[in-house]
Amino acid sequence: MNRFILNYLGVFFILLSILSFFNIIYSYYFNLYLNIDTYFYTFLISAIIGCSSFLKKKNEIKITIYSKIFTVIIGYLLIPLIISIPYYFSIYNLSFLNSYFESISGFTSTGFTVFENIKHLDQCLIIWRSTSQWIGGIYFLFSILLLIDIFDNSLKKSLTNFISFNYSETFKQYLKILLLYSAITLFLFFVLKSINLRTFDSFNIAMTIISSGGFLPVNDIGNIVNSNFKEIIFSFLMLFSYFSLFLFYNIFFLKDKSLNFFAEDIYLLIYFIFLLIVFFIFFNFDYNFSSVLFSLTSSMSNIGISLNNSPSNLWFIFLIIVIIGGSFFSTSSGIRLLKIYFLFRHSLNEILSYSKPNYIYTNKFHLIDSNIEQKDINKYFTSVLIFVVSLLTITSLLSIFGINFEKSFKLGILTLMNTVNSSMYDLNNFDFLQLNSYSKLIMIIFMIIGRVELLTILIIVKKFIFKS
Repeated sequence: MNRFILNYLGVFFILLSILSFFNIIYSYYFNLYLNIDTYFYTFLISAIIGCSSFLKKKNEIKITIYSKIFTVIIGYLLIPLIISIPYYFSIYNLSFLNSYFESISGFTSTGFTVFENIKHLDQCLIIWRSTSQWIGGIYFLFSILLLIDIFDNSLKKSLTNFISFNYSETFKQYLKILLLYSAITLFLFFVLKSINLRTFDSFNIAMTIISSGGFLPVNDIGNIVNSNFKEIIFSFLMLFSYFSLFLFYNIFFLKDKSLNFFAEDIYLLIYFIFLLIVFFIFFNFDYNFSSVLFSLTSSMSNIGISLNNSPSNLWFIFLIIVIIGGSFFSTSSGIRLLKIYFLFRHSLNEILSYSKPNYIYTNKFHLIDSNIEQKDINKYFTSVLIFVVSLLTITSLLSIFGINFEKSFKLGILTLMNTVNSSMYDLNNFDFLQLNSYSKLIMIIFMIIGRVELLTILIIVKKFIFKS
């Protein structure tokens, strides 16, 4: 393993050791000694690995895109191993596979859980679950920055004017991400506190929202979000993981405001307002729009949590919204709205060019000052194709191992989009603990595939299968 991989992953092991230390402090402060030894083990192991990764001699080599993709995938496999320690050595008698499944689910911000009743968990383990989502969210954002060279210019311009990053610019952007991510988490915490949620619940839910995760400190979110006002506030808070992480930074601190930096967020806002109007007019059952709004924003941000009175008959529409996803540089998953919009516009132009050959149709889009190149359109189409193939694969495999087709299809989408199962998808009572080992392994693999940019799958296949 080269120095770059060790250094990159070492940062997250050190961050994990810091979060473990906070859990130890919390345990001592509130006299919660039940599983405190497990956090000591996690702290020591992650600290040793993290610090030792920076002791290796400097080895200057060119970092290829393949090395970067390999680094990201290795991180998704190794970091959850450390996260699984408190689960495995807890009093809840989890097997290694169940512990690893829970940690992968948290680190990929998916939210599937093997725990049947959250009320039976000690508070430290609940915080640890939320912590795994939080660090997974920031790992995902860092990975997007690491792999930025594989994205097209229109998406990169929503983040930077640089063609590529040098070391100092990369460090600057990483630090900015960490500070923004932490600041927004604190903001979410204080807003949740202001609507009379418990401090403990506010802290855990803030980490869930910012990471687009699905772990909750309670069995039913309706127990704490128990009024129309709270539902509306909670709904709009979930949009923080739908829009770009840099949106508010660019609004307040960017000196030379280029429209490119806001183009994607403007499209996302138009899309959100459009869905808001459609749902208000056509799906406002029983005039309980606050619960519909809750489900809508939860699906758009790929969080997936819902209230018990969410309209489960709209599950297919909500799944389509989940597949579309949010901003390119957010913790939400999905194919991404901008990609789908570009594909739609390009396809429409192609059709019109055949029907009216005397007219010239370009791929220049509103709010973006450059044309979308054909190679970028090919990338978008490839991403959609890989998603379809992945969905067919996971649906077929889960069906083979005993899950009925409808549930396999729903779970396949939610797994690839890293979205938690809930009542609005009619999967709230699905028991992951009783799944056979093969199904859990399949879901672990596809949770990671869903979190890694789909285009990287093609690059890896091209590297190792089509070498010539």
